[in-house]
Amino acid sequence: MTLFAEVARLAEELAGEGGRLKKRAAIAEAIRAAHEAAPDSGDAGLLAVYVAGTTFAEADPRKLNAGGALLSRAVKAVTGASDAALTAAYRRHGDLGAAAFDLWRPTSREHGLTLVEVQAAFAAMAVARTTAIRAGLVEGLLRRATALEAKYLLKLMLGDMRIGVKQSLVEEAIASAADVAVTAVRQAVMLEADLGAAVGRAFAGTLGEARMRLFHPLGFMLASPVETPEEAVERFTAKPAPQGRKAKAGGASGLHPTHAMKPHGWGTRSSEDGGDSEDGGEKTEHEAARVEAFLEDKYDGMRAQVHCGEGGRVAIYSRNKEEITQSFPELVEAFSSVTEDVGGLILDGEVLGWDFTTGHALPFAVLGQRIGRKRVPAEMLRTVPGVFMAFDLLYAGGELLLERPLRERRNLLEAVVERLGTLATSPVLVEDRQTAAQGSLFASAPTEVPETLPRLMLAPSRLVESAEEIDRAYAAARARANEGVMLKAAGSSYQPGRRGLAWVKLKRELATLDVVITGAEFGHGRRAGILSDYTFAVRGPEPGELLNVGKAYSGLTDAEIAEMSAWAMEHTLEDQGHFRTVEPIRILEVAFNNIMRSDRHASGFAMRFPRIVRIRDDKPLEEIDTLERVEEIYQSQVDKPVE
Repeated sequence: MTLFAEVARLAEELAGEGGRLKKRAAIAEAIRAAHEAAPDSGDAGLLAVYVAGTTFAEADPRKLNAGGALLSRAVKAVTGASDAALTAAYRRHGDLGAAAFDLWRPTSREHGLTLVEVQAAFAAMAVARTTAIRAGLVEGLLRRATALEAKYLLKLMLGDMRIGVKQSLVEEAIASAADVAVTAVRQAVMLEADLGAAVGRAFAGTLGEARMRLFHPLGFMLASPVETPEEAVERFTAKPAPQGRKAKAGGASGLHPTHAMKPHGWGTRSSEDGGDSEDGGEKTEHEAARVEAFLEDKYDGMRAQVHCGEGGRVAIYSRNKEEITQSFPELVEAFSSVTEDVGGLILDGEVLGWDFTTGHALPFAVLGQRIGRKRVPAEMLRTVPGVFMAFDLLYAGGELLLERPLRERRNLLEAVVERLGTLATSPVLVEDRQTAAQGSLFASAPTEVPETLPRLMLAPSRLVESAEEIDRAYAAARARANEGVMLKAAGSSYQPGRRGLAWVKLKRELATLDVVITGAEFGHGRRAGILSDYTFAVRGPEPGELLNVGKAYSGLTDAEIAEMSAWAMEHTLEDQGHFRTVEPIRILEVAFNNIMRSDRHASGFAMRFPRIVRIRDDKPLEEIDTLERVEEIYQSQVDKPVE
């Protein structure tokens, strides 16, 4: 029977080890030892899951529901530490587990915590009906823990191990421990989303028996950024075929007419109107190299997967693999009505707020009002209607399609959307159904039959041949209030969780702003104890007025951050613990994706995805940008909300 102390000891060793191969060897040895000690206990699988930093298998939807506040109270209850002592320890480390390690007192116990006992406590926490019950379970674990065990129990419960281990490394360690191919381990984990089960299969020799399970998110394939159309063409230019030899153009261009609703403003391209046919044509040596990439708009929405299964079950997952189904009930209603016709499906795309009048996506700032809500008000369902813009098909007909080239997946996607586009609909929800279901006297009833709207759209896509064509497409995408364009190699497979060169995105930044630092905040993890997060301001309309407009922590080198932290310490005006106001004399040049109106900062604006371009010690305070300039940039955005 394996003790949790083994996980804690291994985690501490891994945290101090920088070499990937040594980390893998240590994990493999621990998995092998746990399996040999108790082959049928499942301990080896639990060890793998916990070292990977998760409390349950990825396919398991249970959550601990134990946040930092609950865990901090448990630490104080067990150690007797005061608020001040815990705060001071946390500031030293930027990590609750490490802070608890400093405060821990010797623990007397009859026997150590086993992995099975930890698993049972986690399972009880997931179904606990009250915070008090969960707190009691946490305290029960901690009272039996040594300082090192407490450190990693807390880290594990917070989902923040910080030991330099990713799931891919644990998969390699499983393969090494069981002497099997890592590709077989990764395939089984991808299909079943269960590291623990993969350990059991690896030792039993049954990895090949793993079968795809729906309703766990696959890793999302990501795109690498490019700055110019010319750079994009370089990535996707294929050599011309020899004279007299036929070269396929990449299959269907993805623009055959379908019954699916397509966004306003996109044309189509097919063999009938000058596009490339399925068989391609004769190429000569005089023809220029051509691009073999599909081009799509880059939408400013929420990247998501829609999973549909038998019985009408629907689940929607975000890019960080969180389930967001409850935030979009109209999509659930639309997709649940079609699952019996098509069986299981996994679609990749973007959830968008949609303006059905203009045929354009609503700005992300508008859609963002719906994200994270457990209950969406009827008025918001009406004013910010959701749609799903599909651009890839990952699973259909009982088959995982990731290894098929994009041109084939696109053809299959078109067939699916053509079949479902007129069926995947749901009404404009003009009543609060949840309130009505509870029998409220104030539930509004619709006075007429609500309009039914299409909720599934097919992202238009076409093959491109030149930088000039990409540039024109980019301008057209921005005119449609989208972020830019995506280019995807026609022959590319779908690589979950990878940001390779097969997909690229062209998304030009707005003009940068020169701002002054007004505050600095301590970082976390390896930046604990370092003032590395900087709040900054622009000049207001009144003389000497500075108005905060954003906060950034990326873009600087480690050396620059160390220097900036020391500077902020020396120029602190007010020490508020984790945050310090500083003398407004240091200037930064900051880039960002866009600007939104926001009550978060005194300026009334907030930057989206700000990043520091450089420190501008050559600029005086009077030359930083103004609130008027921020307003000017905001108004220039084609994707700003209608005011």
